[in-house]
Amino acid sequence: MSDTLTFTIDGKECTARPGQNIVDAAKENGVYIPILCHFEGLTPAGTCRICTVKVNGKCMAACTTEVAEGMAVENETPEINDMRKVILEMLLVEGNHFCPACEKSGDCELQAMAYRYKIMAPRFKFTFKPRKLDASNSKLILERNRCIFCKRCIRGVLTEDGKHVFAFTKRGSEIDINIDKELAAKITDEMAQEAMDMCPVGSIIRKEQGFAKPIGARKYDSKPIGSDVESKAVNK
Repeated sequence: MSDTLTFTIDGKECTARPGQNIVDAAKENGVYIPILCHFEGLTPAGTCRICTVKVNGKCMAACTTEVAEGMAVENETPEINDMRKVILEMLLVEGNHFCPACEKSGDCELQAMAYRYKIMAPRFKFTFKPRKLDASNSKLILERNRCIFCKRCIRGVLTEDGKHVFAFTKRGSEIDINIDKELAAKITDEMAQEAMDMCPVGSIIRKEQGFAKPIGARKYDSKPIGSDVESKAVNK
């Protein structure tokens, strides 16, 4: 098998390694594909579907689909962009995302993506129901009203012996995210910060760190989400 695969994204010739998924390969080729549940280093879950692309005419989650030789990927089309806007709007109405009061504002991936896709007001009615905030841990606040159920924290926040600090409880419309109080009581400051950074929204907040960055110094204040990936293509 060749060490390099060739494929196209919106007609642009790209290369990938065998076993590499479309999202990661696109990033290395300077093509931005939006992600929320995907996180570098974690096994892809394909839960949010914001990375949906068309592969040879069929809708696929780019984070869970490996590149194949000769694959033709559609990424930036009016149909796919509208599909992504629908997903973003659904996430926004299913949670209490009051950005001006959120500690993650300016660093929030969902907020930054809403700006990128020019969402002014969602087309759907707000459907979120009040969820209990958990501030029992000494280092973290779990604000369930902002959770988008991406599973990043479940997959990525582990103790040294591999135990999961976060987990889902219940199912369907009753699903909720919970923190293992016994395990969370032992987390370090570094782990608490990693948990906050891994959360794409403002659901996991490190105590006494909210609003620590001034407006203008936050991650997406001056650079739109995805611009770091697209700048690679410009500079090549």
